[in-house]
Amino acid sequence: MKFGYFANSNDRHLAKGFSQVLQDTVDLAQYLDDHGWSSIWFTEHHFGFEGFEVCPNPVMMSTWTATHTKRLRIGQAANIITFWHPLRFAEDLAMLDHMSGGRIECAVGRGIYGREALQLNKTADTRNPAQNFRIFNESLQIIRGAWANEYFAFDGEFFRYPDPRFVWDHAMSEKSAEYQDLETLELTKLALVPRTLQQPTPPMHQVVDGHLAIQYAAENDLGAMMWIPPVDALKPRFELYRDKKSAHEGRDVPLGEGISLVRDMFCAETKAEARRAGADGILDYMRWVCHWRGLGNHMHADEALPQTPGKLDLLDFEFLDERNLLFGTPDDISDKIAELIDVLNLETLIVWSHFPGVDHGAAMRSVRLFTEEVMPRFSGRVQLGQQAAE
Repeated sequence: MKFGYFANSNDRHLAKGFSQVLQDTVDLAQYLDDHGWSSIWFTEHHFGFEGFEVCPNPVMMSTWTATHTKRLRIGQAANIITFWHPLRFAEDLAMLDHMSGGRIECAVGRGIYGREALQLNKTADTRNPAQNFRIFNESLQIIRGAWANEYFAFDGEFFRYPDPRFVWDHAMSEKSAEYQDLETLELTKLALVPRTLQQPTPPMHQVVDGHLAIQYAAENDLGAMMWIPPVDALKPRFELYRDKKSAHEGRDVPLGEGISLVRDMFCAETKAEARRAGADGILDYMRWVCHWRGLGNHMHADEALPQTPGKLDLLDFEFLDERNLLFGTPDDISDKIAELIDVLNLETLIVWSHFPGVDHGAAMRSVRLFTEEVMPRFSGRVQLGQQAAE
């Protein structure tokens, strides 16, 4: 099994300032780099004065991390490509892939917060999900095409590259039918410089919730990154991804292939200590994100939640703990990871302990105990999966 860390940078309650956020990130990344972790992942959020999410540019955070690590793979979960100019994004990630020695993972998303979308790209307003999706789809095609091809062009609803009727005529630039009309000298294709070091593209993923997003990821050669649902509710999502990917690729894709799962984790010597140190932080964060998402994603398969006056009235530690938290002792957490392997044949688990209001030292104690006492038990994930199948 591969283990990654979800470095969802925040400065909630602690008021430590962004310079200290950066230093804590380096400390975390270097520890992961030195102790067998596979990857670290950064989020993209904007205008978050509340302190829950304070990384507006995961590409720059990834660059910062790459300079302080040697082997750790570095990902963004996710780049909200509906907010980016697709060619500038393609250039930035390609440069970073070279700077990191080919250690970049790229996850993409569509955005969830209207406060962000309306300021950064009004046409990608999340209140118009159909249009937001079309922008996402075109942006992804452009980014991939620019990385994978020496020369590329795109003509869509929202983007057209190169811009039509531009004449390129320079004595130091060779005339070529590969990228221009030799009669008019108008550009017909562009060339990204540089293209990614990993060819045709770095590993690409999509952060997904619903069935349509899962199907899109499977049918468009994207890994799927999931987060919240309990194990029994995850299984049909894993099966959907497997079935659609199998049909798309014309082969029998094993359950779990291509899927990463994020889990909220706090490891301590006792369950009571894990709750004391981490419960307030994860509840604070869940109240933030579930304001938009509601509690539907937390439901067990075929579960109906009772009606309450407020949509988050059921949200407490007990509600989360039995559904999706990895809180407790190394034995407690290992039992839940074993269930993920047995039921889902999970390949990659991504965890985090740096919840809002949890200081860096306390979070790192959780990370160290998880590293020392939990991770060694799952070094043979493939063998465990085979045993479960038997």
